[in-house]
Amino acid sequence: MTVLVTGATGRVGSRVAEAARDAGHEVRAAARSGPVLFDWTDTATWTDALRGADAAFLAHQPDVGSPGAAEAVGAFARRAGELGVRHLVLLSARGEHQAHATEDALAAAGVRWTVVRAAWFAQNFSEGPLADAMREGGELVFPGGEVLEPFIDVRDVAEVVVAVLGAGERYAGRVLEVSGGRLLSFRDAVAEISRAGGREFSYVPVAAVEYGAALREFGVPEGEVEFLIDLFETNLDGRNAYVSDGVREVLGRGPREFSRFVDEGVAGAAWKQ
Repeated sequence: MTVLVTGATGRVGSRVAEAARDAGHEVRAAARSGPVLFDWTDTATWTDALRGADAAFLAHQPDVGSPGAAEAVGAFARRAGELGVRHLVLLSARGEHQAHATEDALAAAGVRWTVVRAAWFAQNFSEGPLADAMREGGELVFPGGEVLEPFIDVRDVAEVVVAVLGAGERYAGRVLEVSGGRLLSFRDAVAEISRAGGREFSYVPVAAVEYGAALREFGVPEGEVEFLIDLFETNLDGRNAYVSDGVREVLGRGPREFSRFVDEGVAGAAWKQ
């Protein structure tokens, strides 16, 4: 099977590409730079990326619920169907009502589809801007309050996606929710990283509006800032404080432990200055 992976240089896409190769599939790793060009905002890149693919993994940037995502994913899915792509798997987020229009657009496109709604990624603590801030300043400033979240290892997300793509009709038309196996607050997560790594990190909860002001200072476009403020105010209100069984349903095993992620991150110097 030839699998198109959008966002193939990203946190999840790179793992999906790796898991698909490990499963024996041919991978077409698509991104805004590289041999397979793909950009959600440039429809001219879609056809060449899709042509000849049997299935595709869709990771919309900057977010599955961002303005314009539903229109883009719907149009992309219809084009995929025209080119003979048989199955599309969309990465979505648990509890994100902003993403429902995008999920609906995928379902209405006339192509076999599956939605994988994921909990907050464990790797957000070790990769990207939050991890950079922890390494450089020793603290995580974030509007997560004391809310509980079952952080999921993105490798579990990737393995679920690849298993779904290889399962034919079994998960067609399904919304699968995947999460880690236990609930932690952001403060708990930072404390676990501190204990395992031997370096004291602090967690500083802030209001979403205050965090949005910081994003503006970093140069994030105003429209994206407003979306993120709304997203943090809703999605981090406790609605996701439960464990989902999607990993076990699809893979036949429990999700990777957060402590395992932390130990591997410490061994890999993820939080070293």
